[in-house]
Amino acid sequence: MEIRSYKFDRTEFAGSLGDLGTLIPLSVALILINGLSATSVLLMIGLFYIFSGFYFRLPIPVQPLKLVSAIAIAFPEKVTLPILAAAGMTFGACLLMLSLTGLIDWLARFFRKPIMRGIQLGLGLILFNKGMALILKPELFINGADSAIYIAGVPLNPVIGIAGGMLTLVLLASKRFPAALVLVSAGLMFGILAGALNNADLTPGPTAVRFYIPTLSDFSSALILLVIPQMPLTLGNAVMGTADTCLTLFGEDDRVRRATYRGFSTSMGLMNLFTGMIAGMPMCHGSGGLAAHYRFGARTGGSNLMIGLLFVILGLGFGQIGISFLSAIPNAVLGVLLVFAGLELLMLIRDIKEKNDLFVAGLIAGIGFATHNMGIAFFTGIIVMNLMKWQDIKI
Repeated sequence: MEIRSYKFDRTEFAGSLGDLGTLIPLSVALILINGLSATSVLLMIGLFYIFSGFYFRLPIPVQPLKLVSAIAIAFPEKVTLPILAAAGMTFGACLLMLSLTGLIDWLARFFRKPIMRGIQLGLGLILFNKGMALILKPELFINGADSAIYIAGVPLNPVIGIAGGMLTLVLLASKRFPAALVLVSAGLMFGILAGALNNADLTPGPTAVRFYIPTLSDFSSALILLVIPQMPLTLGNAVMGTADTCLTLFGEDDRVRRATYRGFSTSMGLMNLFTGMIAGMPMCHGSGGLAAHYRFGARTGGSNLMIGLLFVILGLGFGQIGISFLSAIPNAVLGVLLVFAGLELLMLIRDIKEKNDLFVAGLIAGIGFATHNMGIAFFTGIIVMNLMKWQDIKI
């Protein structure tokens, strides 16, 4: 069954908002803590969304490189802007090399279905856990350490999360009132009324953008600190995981032919090369983001074009204002989006029937969830699966 490649309605737009729970916290933190240009970040997010929408014609997500972002946020004194620029360039070059040489297809042989489902299950648990953490935080806003509001001794943020979760559940199948659109709109209005913009910089126009030429030392530090730790997660989730999730969700659709390992590796490689030149946020695709877009109604590349255009406008016309408005969405609202995205990924395990396969998938998911390192989980799963096959072990 082929679906029209581009739709531009409120359901598609609502679906395009489904992955904000991942995108906003990390991008805002990189801008506020690491000093990235708001325009560099927002503009490249928008262009990557638009490029992905035109090429893949599916609601392909755009996400921060999670491990790179986490390390950069945790150690801003070590991960400077030139090092982040070098990381983007190096990461992009590596992905392009894997795609152009065909090595990406050779690596894909190690990502069998139990491995893929284990990675997706682990990421689903991580997203669910992160979503609940955002809902349970007393602080209302991502950049407001003193933004907690209490009513009768109870923090308001979890109350918003409970109400938002119930609202999302009720509206999940609604096309007239798409869940994500209603949830994000209501959250943004509440955030503004609660004073999220009181001390915000509302000066229109882009923020400064500069080009970087990293040194050899910057490239060396980027490779060791950021690129090598990130690569297994990217191959497992952003390349193989996204391709597998496309096949699972859109299997009978003709557009899935473009959703290949080489296609995703090439798109991320090209975009990170350009992003690295201006020290933007290193980016990827991801099965979790695809699940989020799909869960909230996105079915075509139109969702990418709409959200991409919005980010381009924010970046070029309202750089700092855009960050202020994104930061005004309550933590609980972002948490609800992550919870439902995680649940969508968790449900992909349902096509695994064999006990041995379930064991391997569960092992990978458990290790990934416990360590937050899908690289370790992946290699452990490969070893255990082949050991069980070699010794003919039955669970």
